[in-house]
Amino acid sequence: MSTARPAGFAHRQAARSRPEPRLGGLARFESLAFLLLTVVLVGVSGGLLWALGLNYDGISGSAPSKIHPATYMAVALVGWTMLRAGNPVIPVAQALNRRPACVLLATCGVLLLVLIAARGGTGLAGSIDTFVLAGLIPILLMDRDTATLRRIETIFHLMMLANALLGLFEFASGQRFFPFRFDGMAFETDTRSAALQGHPLVNATLTACYILALAKGGGRLNPALRAGMIAVQLVALVTFGGRSATVTTLALGGMVALFALNRTLRNNRIPLIGAACACFVLTALPVMVAVLAAVGFFDTLLSRFVSDGGSAQARVDMLAIFDAIPFRQLLLAPDLLQVSTLRRIYGLEWGIENSIVSDVLYHGILVTTLLVVAVGLYLGEIARNCRRGVWLPILTFVILINTFEGLAGKTTMLAKFALMLIVLFPPAATRERG
Repeated sequence: MSTARPAGFAHRQAARSRPEPRLGGLARFESLAFLLLTVVLVGVSGGLLWALGLNYDGISGSAPSKIHPATYMAVALVGWTMLRAGNPVIPVAQALNRRPACVLLATCGVLLLVLIAARGGTGLAGSIDTFVLAGLIPILLMDRDTATLRRIETIFHLMMLANALLGLFEFASGQRFFPFRFDGMAFETDTRSAALQGHPLVNATLTACYILALAKGGGRLNPALRAGMIAVQLVALVTFGGRSATVTTLALGGMVALFALNRTLRNNRIPLIGAACACFVLTALPVMVAVLAAVGFFDTLLSRFVSDGGSAQARVDMLAIFDAIPFRQLLLAPDLLQVSTLRRIYGLEWGIENSIVSDVLYHGILVTTLLVVAVGLYLGEIARNCRRGVWLPILTFVILINTFEGLAGKTTMLAKFALMLIVLFPPAATRERG
C-alpha cells in the first residue's frame, strides 16, 4: 500500500491556508446579509413560522404572511444591488446575459401568479416562493467573492448538521417541534421527524441530495469531517422516513462507492489510514445495524415499506382523475372546482404525489410544460457554472421531487437546492482563488 499524496495535494493545502482577504464595511454588510439569508432560507420552515405566530402554510391570515421571509430578503438584496449599481439596467442586463435561465424561471413564477389570480385560484404565494425565489438566488450569488461563498458554505453545513441532530432528537424524544401545519392542524398520525425543514419528505429530499453531494466531493470538508457528516445525515435520513429518498441514496451512493473503490485499486494508491478505517467500518457496521434494529430505530422506516398509509393507492387514484376531465381542459386549464371535487372523491385532499401530475391538473399541460422546461434549463445552467460532480445530486433531486407534490406546492426547496449546488460545487478557479 502506498502513502503517497495525490497530485495537487500541496497546492490545495496551500490554497486553503491562505488568509481570506479583509472585507470593507459595505462588503462586510453584504456578506452578513447573505449569511442571514442562508440561515433563514435553510432553517426557517412553515412549522417554525407557525410557532412564531405566522400562518405561512395555511389559508387564513394576512397575505404578507404567506410569503417566506427568505423571499422578502432576496427581493431586498436585488433592490440593493440595483441601487448600488447606480443604473438598474446594468444588473438586469448582466442577469439576462449570464443567468438567462434563472431570469426565465423567475418570470415564469410571476406569470403563474398572474394566471392563478386571473382564474380565481388559491396559493398565489406558492409561485413566488417556489420559482421566483429560486430564480433570484443564483443571480444574487453570481458575483459573490470567494470569502463570502465559503462562509455561506460553512453556514449551510452547520444548518444541515443542526437539522440532522434535531431530527435524531425528535426521534428519541417522540416530540416534533416544528411539524408541517395546515392552518394549525398537524398530521398527528405522522411520527416522522420534522426537524428544521418541517415536512418529512422535504427533509428527506434535501438530506439525500446533500449526502450524495458530499459523496461526490462537494464542499471543502476534510475526509474525516466528510465521512462523519455523511454518517450523521444517513442516520437522520432514516428518521425522516422517506422511502424513495432512502432507496435512491443507498443505490446511487453505493454506485459512487464502488466506482471510487475501483478507481483507487486501479491506481494502486490506498492510504494506510483509509484502509484501516474501511476495515473498522466494515467490521462494526453489521453490529451497529443489529443494535439499532434491536432498539427499534428502523421501525418507523420499515413501517413505511410495510404499510404506506395509502401512498401507493393515491398514486393510482391521481391518474384516475384524468379520465373525468376532457383533454381540451387538460391542455389549457382544468376547472379548479372540478379538480377539488375529484380530489375529495378519491381521498387526495392532502396532496397529489407527483409534481408534474399536480401541475397538469391545476394549470394545464401547456403551463406545466413551460414550467418543466424552465426548471430543466435552470438546473442545467447551474450545473454549467459548477464543477464536476454536480449531476448526481441533480439526478437525485429530479427523481425525488416527483415522488410527492414537491414543486407543485408552495416550497423553498428548489432555492435551497440551488444554494447547495452553488456553494458546494463552485468552479475550480473560484475554489483556488482567495
